[in-house]
Amino acid sequence: MGSKVSIIIRTKNEERRIAQCLNAVFEQTHRDFEVIIVDNKSTDKTVEKARQFPVKEIVSYKDSRYFPGKALNMGIGRAEGDFIACLSGHCVPNGSGWLEKLAENFFADPRVMGVYGRQEPRPFTPDADKRDLAIAFGLDRKIQKKDPFFHNANSMIRRDIWKDIPFDEKVTNIEDRVWAKEVLRKGYTIVYEPDASVYHYHGIHQNGDRERCRNVVRILENLHDKHKSRSVNLDKLNIIAVIPIKGEAQYLAGKPLLSYTAERSLESKYIKKTIVSTDNPDIVKFAKKIGAEAPFIRDKAFSRAHIDLDRVLQYSLNELEALKIFPDLVVSLEITFPFRPKGLLDNMLEQITQKGLDSIVAAKAENRAVWKDRKGNIVQLDEGVTPRQFKDPTFIELRGVAAVTHPEFLRKGSFFGDKIGIYEIKDPYSHLEVRSGKEFRMASFLIDKCFK
Repeated sequence: MGSKVSIIIRTKNEERRIAQCLNAVFEQTHRDFEVIIVDNKSTDKTVEKARQFPVKEIVSYKDSRYFPGKALNMGIGRAEGDFIACLSGHCVPNGSGWLEKLAENFFADPRVMGVYGRQEPRPFTPDADKRDLAIAFGLDRKIQKKDPFFHNANSMIRRDIWKDIPFDEKVTNIEDRVWAKEVLRKGYTIVYEPDASVYHYHGIHQNGDRERCRNVVRILENLHDKHKSRSVNLDKLNIIAVIPIKGEAQYLAGKPLLSYTAERSLESKYIKKTIVSTDNPDIVKFAKKIGAEAPFIRDKAFSRAHIDLDRVLQYSLNELEALKIFPDLVVSLEITFPFRPKGLLDNMLEQITQKGLDSIVAAKAENRAVWKDRKGNIVQLDEGVTPRQFKDPTFIELRGVAAVTHPEFLRKGSFFGDKIGIYEIKDPYSHLEVRSGKEFRMASFLIDKCFK
C-alpha cells in the first residue's frame, strides 16, 4: 500500500477515550497518514489531550446545530490523502493492521468506493448494544451492490468519489447510508471488511427486551471467540496517583509515613506517575528521592481544616493540567492507611475499566446491624433481624485506602460519578488507619507483616 490516507476523527467530549483512540491510530503499520480532528464544541479536555499527539489539525465545528455530514466534509476539505478514513473519537482500532485492512479492498477492485469495518463491544457495553453490534457486524466479508448499509464510525472512502458525492450536510444522522445509497445507485460497490475492526463502547440501536437481549448476547459470545468483549488497554492510559499531604512529615517504624503509600503506588504496573500534593518543601524533596513526583507545592489555603479532600484533588488536578499533564484516571491515596495489600490498586483499575464505571472505592463489608441517629430518632439502615448469611452487606467506605475516578468529576469538585463500583477489601490490616499516638504504636508492631 503506497497511498496516503487522511484519517478524519469526529469528537465531542471524548476525553475518556480519545487517548485510547489516538494511541491505536499512531501504532498502525502503514505510516503514510495524517490525522485531522473535527471537534464539536467539547467542554472537557478532549482537544487538549488530542494535542498531545502529532495530529495535523484540529478543526472546530461551530454551528449551533450539528450535522455529521458537514463535520466530515469540513475535515475532508482539509485532507491531502488519496483515501479518507472516518473514525469516531470513541472508537479504538483493534490492532496495528486496521488501516491496511480497510485500504487493501480498494486495490483489489477499482469499483469499490467505500469500505466499512467491524465494530466490537467493550465488556461494559450494555447487552442490547452488544447484541446489535454482533448482528450488524458479522465475521464474513461482504460485497454490497444493493444494500446501502454503511457506518462512518469505522470506514474508508476514495477521495475522488467524495468530490463527486460529498456527504449530505442536511441530514441529522445516517449520513453514511445516504452517501452509500448514492454510490450504489451509480453502479459502484461497498465492502464490509470484518478484519478491519474497532472497539466501540455503544451500539447502533437503543432498545429491546433486556432479559431476551441478555440471553442472545450470551449465546453470541459463546459461538465464536471474536464475539467476546475486549477490555480497555490499561497500559495505554495515563493513570496518575495523587497522594495529598499537609504539614510536617510523620514517621512510622523509622520511615516517613508517605513511604508505605508511595511504595504501593510505584509498584503498580498501570500507574504512570505518583504525584505528592503537599505544602511542605521537605516532603517534596523526599517524594522525589523515593521515585514519586511533586511538580507543584500546594497552596496552604488548601491545607486548612475545613477544606475537604475533593477540593484538594480538584486543585491538584488543575495544577497538573496547567502543566499539560492530562490523566485518563486519577487514583486517590491517603498516607494514613499504610497496610494496603499488594496488587490492590491494579485490581481496582482493572475493575473500573472492565465494568465501565465512573468511579470505584475500596470498602469493607459490614453484615452486623447498622444504626444512625436522624435528628434524635435512631433508625436501622440494614435489613434488621435477617440472619447475617442472607443479608445484603452494608459497605463502609475506605476511600483513604484507595479510590479511582475520571478527571471530569474532579474538575467539577466531586470525586464520584453516577456509576460507582465497590471494591471489597477483606484483609483486616488494610482497614487500620494511623493517626493517633496509640495507632502509631500498634502499627509499628504490624508493619513488618505487610512490608518485608
